[in-house]
Amino acid sequence: MAQHPGSLEEEEQIISSNRLFPQAFGSQRTPGFKTFTGCLGPGQIPLVLLLFSFTLFAGLLVAILVQVSNIPRPQGPEHSKQKETYQELTQLKSGLARLCRRCPCEWIFFLGNCYFFSSARKNWHQSVIACQDMEAQLVVIKSAEEQKFLQLRVPKDDSRTWIGLSDLKHEGTWHWVDNSTLLSSFSKYWNEGEPNSHGDEDCAEFKGDGWNDCGCERSNLWVCKKPSASCSGD
Repeated sequence: MAQHPGSLEEEEQIISSNRLFPQAFGSQRTPGFKTFTGCLGPGQIPLVLLLFSFTLFAGLLVAILVQVSNIPRPQGPEHSKQKETYQELTQLKSGLARLCRRCPCEWIFFLGNCYFFSSARKNWHQSVIACQDMEAQLVVIKSAEEQKFLQLRVPKDDSRTWIGLSDLKHEGTWHWVDNSTLLSSFSKYWNEGEPNSHGDEDCAEFKGDGWNDCGCERSNLWVCKKPSASCSGD
């Protein structure tokens, strides 16, 4: 059957166009020629990349949890109140330490003891009681340093000052008010020629820089002594 020349030419043009633009005419892909979509379809992710992403996410989550656990937790109101009370007590203790007095007012501190020097006069027995009323003793001298301290403090004029020494219990045997016996090494503190036990001179006094025995009924100044208070940090 004879074909129309025009039809033959049109068929050849269609074939040529189909070879150049196969997709435009809905032609199928050549078998055996694989495209990327044959391995990874649209929207698909490789399994290795998915596992890597999951591991990275898990690591970040763990790091965040660690940081959150290290954040100090807010303290409750009870803890805050206890802390405030502790601070107040610490401040109060510090203030008391600064205000601590080793000796009462009008007393003088020396070598761990407090001394009161009277401005009034009493006899020896009254002076003993006056010191007891202040929870102290008529001064008992225990060392050369204490003797020197008292020598510098007692008046050097005609005023005389009682000390806690007498031989009332036994004539010629001198005892302190704490019942301790006068040491022989302290005999050097008597004034020259004393004690002479002239008359009833049974009580000891400071006269000048040394000691003198005289009648216990004489009105003299007196010195009381007691241990000093302990302050924080001693």
